[in-house]
Amino acid sequence: MFTIFGKKKIKEETAINIFINNLLDTIENGFPEIAGIINDSPEFVISPKLEETNSEKFLLIVIAANLLYIPEHFNNNQDDRMLNLIYNQLSKVFDVERERLEAVIKDYQTYITKVNHPSKNTLYGISKAVFGKYDLNQYQDEYFKNMRSPNPMFLKRLDEAVDCFVWNWNTFKEKYQIIQ
Repeated sequence: MFTIFGKKKIKEETAINIFINNLLDTIENGFPEIAGIINDSPEFVISPKLEETNSEKFLLIVIAANLLYIPEHFNNNQDDRMLNLIYNQLSKVFDVERERLEAVIKDYQTYITKVNHPSKNTLYGISKAVFGKYDLNQYQDEYFKNMRSPNPMFLKRLDEAVDCFVWNWNTFKEKYQIIQ
């Protein structure tokens, strides 16, 4: 059904299914590109040789970061309902208890926030979390390795690449009116 403003009404469950399916598909198809960027980065003294199939940490980072955005785009308890639906659906997809999944994602969210402090830009946090979770410091030149900090040129390149993995709720909400 269309509203007078041309937005199609969809239920929260449908919106969540679209979000999860597209996000997981993007991660699956896009991680080889991320691995390539990391492996071919001129800022590393030696290539990390990250396997294109080693996407589990990246998957959790991207999911955790995207869930941090939900409260920014929904209010009146809709954010809570949608997060609840997401955790329920993801627990089925990954065949894991919801409580366990939620704890792991919250740990990743805490990690993203910690490595990104004092910045509040979640996109930058994704890149810094990838750097940390894949232990990329060991591949840097001595200067950055000793500082225990990612080379800013590497982070900039990774920021541009991981931006494709952030769900655009604004565009989605321009097309759809999400109803309970």
